[in-house]
Amino acid sequence: MIYGGLNHLVIVLAAAAGWIVGAVWYGALANQWVSALGKNMEQFKQEQAALRGTAASYLPFVLVFIANLLMAWVLAWLLSHFGPGQATVKNGVMIGFFVWLGFVVTTVTANNAFAGRRYKLTAIDAGHWLAVLIVIGAIIGWRAVR
Repeated sequence: MIYGGLNHLVIVLAAAAGWIVGAVWYGALANQWVSALGKNMEQFKQEQAALRGTAASYLPFVLVFIANLLMAWVLAWLLSHFGPGQATVKNGVMIGFFVWLGFVVTTVTANNAFAGRRYKLTAIDAGHWLAVLIVIGAIIGWRAVR
């Protein structure tokens, strides 16, 4: 599945790994994240129960996977422009970090500031995307670019 020097199967696997990172991240930080939303876990569970069985209950998971897929493809594309022999785990991680620093943390911070959200929420959400981009970058550097 290598087209244009990019291994698209590895890109999909990197996106899936990023998706799993998100599940682990928010699973581990669920109470803190819900608190940062200004809710308690009971309120949150009631809201989620009301959505069960509707498109609104699963659509965020689909959208996040699509976002991870786009991020993995873009990171692979960026890494492919480093030149021959430069597709390494280290360079993949570096690209993931700098994409996060330049684009993700800045937009998450700006959006949350204007929305009046708590800084704790910004830290949790931005930290999630850092972990995702590092993992995706490492996998992309490992095998997605040839």
